[in-house]
Amino acid sequence: MAGGPTASSPDADSVAPLAPNAWLRYDVVERMLPAGISEVLEVGCGRGAFGARLALRYNYVGVEPDHESWTVAKARVGAVGRGEVRNISSDSLGGQQFDLVCAFEVLEHIEDDAGALAEWSALLRPGGWLLLSVPAHQSRFGPWDELVGHFRRYDPAAITRLLTSAGFTDVSTQLYGFPLGYVLEPVRNVIGRRRLAAASGNTYEERTSGSGRQLQPTGTKLGTAIRWATLPFRALQRAVPSAGTGLVVRARLAPQPPAAS
Repeated sequence: MAGGPTASSPDADSVAPLAPNAWLRYDVVERMLPAGISEVLEVGCGRGAFGARLALRYNYVGVEPDHESWTVAKARVGAVGRGEVRNISSDSLGGQQFDLVCAFEVLEHIEDDAGALAEWSALLRPGGWLLLSVPAHQSRFGPWDELVGHFRRYDPAAITRLLTSAGFTDVSTQLYGFPLGYVLEPVRNVIGRRRLAAASGNTYEERTSGSGRQLQPTGTKLGTAIRWATLPFRALQRAVPSAGTGLVVRARLAPQPPAAS
């Protein structure tokens, strides 16, 4: 794997701009990254917006089965000078194991979420960490969720139970998105309602494949404008951590008990 970025390497903001809601999410993700890790896997890395940022810090591997998104992610992660992105699904990684497995806006797209967690836990070293983001509150399920192939949204207590039953410990949850998320979500639902008719014949897999390409910013100037415009909202959501339309979850795989002598 290549070394860290050189002085001439572009930064992640210039090659991988974030949408407004993604900036709100990344603000929490960044603060919940566990200490003392080196090898990081991102499942369903989409177009590599978070991956480019993680690749600046860690030995990063991203997997993305959608070819169009993978092409963008590979270029973005490659541009920062470190990490790799593979056009495969996570079940093709064989016996590789990591210190941290991330899945941002992925679990809600998988019908068998318990099965996905079992698969991801097998990719972790004993005592390794899982870091997820999911849309919050099943009561807020709307047209946008349907359009992009969500099976569900998650309440903090429900995802805590799910992770505990999957063998994870030290589960911590953090809502995000107050107050801007409450403004953005109705806008996405209006767009989702308008686009649903055209997507009505698409399978969940087809909707999921296209979800990472919806409402994504392009161009450095727009990305920079979004970054600075969301700065006060990132501060506001830190002040009100009990509310929000999204959820970031961190959990640790229980260490294996010592073998009996």
